[in-house]
Amino acid sequence: MTRAYVGLGSNLEPEKNIRAAVRLLAGREQVKAASTFYRTESVPPGAPEYINGALALETERGPRELKLDVLRAVEARLGRVRTADRNAPRTIDCDLLIWGDAALSDSDLVLPAPEALEQAFVAVPLSELAPELVLPGSGRKLCEVAAAAAPHAMSPLARLTDEIRRELKEVEDGSSPHRNARP
Repeated sequence: MTRAYVGLGSNLEPEKNIRAAVRLLAGREQVKAASTFYRTESVPPGAPEYINGALALETERGPRELKLDVLRAVEARLGRVRTADRNAPRTIDCDLLIWGDAALSDSDLVLPAPEALEQAFVAVPLSELAPELVLPGSGRKLCEVAAAAAPHAMSPLARLTDEIRRELKEVEDGSSPHRNARP
């Protein structure tokens, strides 16, 4: 099993879509932890605000399989439409941020994801899950990266975070109706 970290973001019906994405992922992978989820400003300003957070997974899948067969399937199931505009509003964004100690730079997969080093709305939730983890290829701890990330307006969503963590606990205990859900 390999520890992987996935970032989630949505600015179209974000609470509904974040919850649905977490349920779908928990049905396919072992979700071990969820960061705090945050309401964040949109980039560029003026678009609907986002909700962003991160999950720690244990997976038997390789990084490409996890990205293409699981994360993209969740996005498709929740109506994600990819356009040329990288900042377009979206129902869900599921990004593979870290996969084990892999440091890759291919045309279809870069690990760790560059956003983990650059964006507070990615680095801060990721750092909550593994502050002492050294980012592969960078030699920097996640807590250092999060502290140095460009500032970004972020408001923690305690209720949403608690509900997601409670549901993940139910999945782990085997008492959730969402166990083994397929995207």
